[in-house]
Amino acid sequence: MTESVRRPAASTGQVWRDVVVLLLIPGVVAVVLAVTVAPSAPVALALLAAGLLAPAIAAVSVLRRRPRRVTTADRVTLFRVALTGVLAATAVLIHAEALPPRTWTLAVVIGLALVLDAVDGAVARYTRSSSTAGARLDMEADAAALLIVSIIAAATVGWWAVAIGLMRYLFVAASWVRPALRGELNYSLFRRSVAATQAVALFLALLPVVPAWMSGVILAIALTLLVASFGRDALTLERTES
Repeated sequence: MTESVRRPAASTGQVWRDVVVLLLIPGVVAVVLAVTVAPSAPVALALLAAGLLAPAIAAVSVLRRRPRRVTTADRVTLFRVALTGVLAATAVLIHAEALPPRTWTLAVVIGLALVLDAVDGAVARYTRSSSTAGARLDMEADAAALLIVSIIAAATVGWWAVAIGLMRYLFVAASWVRPALRGELNYSLFRRSVAATQAVALFLALLPVVPAWMSGVILAIALTLLVASFGRDALTLERTES
């Protein structure tokens, strides 16, 4: 029995409440950081914009659904997007040198986001409420979180680390030029393992107890695997097309 059978679909009012919570969490945190930590007005404005960008995009995505419905699994994903907004605001302050690049508080937030990445899928399977819209939201939430955390990691190891978060977006951009890259890929344990490795590597690299040089080594290995994975997929799609 699916979640939609066990309980009625969320009303428009309930969906709007979910959206308000999604925007309120990073919004409040960003305002507090802007008032208490931001060294200047431009930095304060930047962190407010950064903190609300991903949540705002997710909110629009949810509100455009027809029928307009948010499942329990979606709510877990939306909370993860809210945490991504908090991390984005923090990233601005880190690169403005108003906050240290590695703290235990930051590690806890990133760790919670990683745990929730596994939880939303489990909830969707348990409630049998998986949907194309929910899967797309989850995928975009993963990509956004990876990009933001890689930007944070750049403050420790260098801007090359951002390539970890940008890789998926670069692949999508390449597909606009090479239609073959838009094809469907079969299940790959290697691809899934490498994808999971990126988040874990970024988490380890940002732990305060890990030496900066070791963080660089961890992320260099993770990026090498990621490039190999995307390169393998690109070759597979090109060969399939030809």
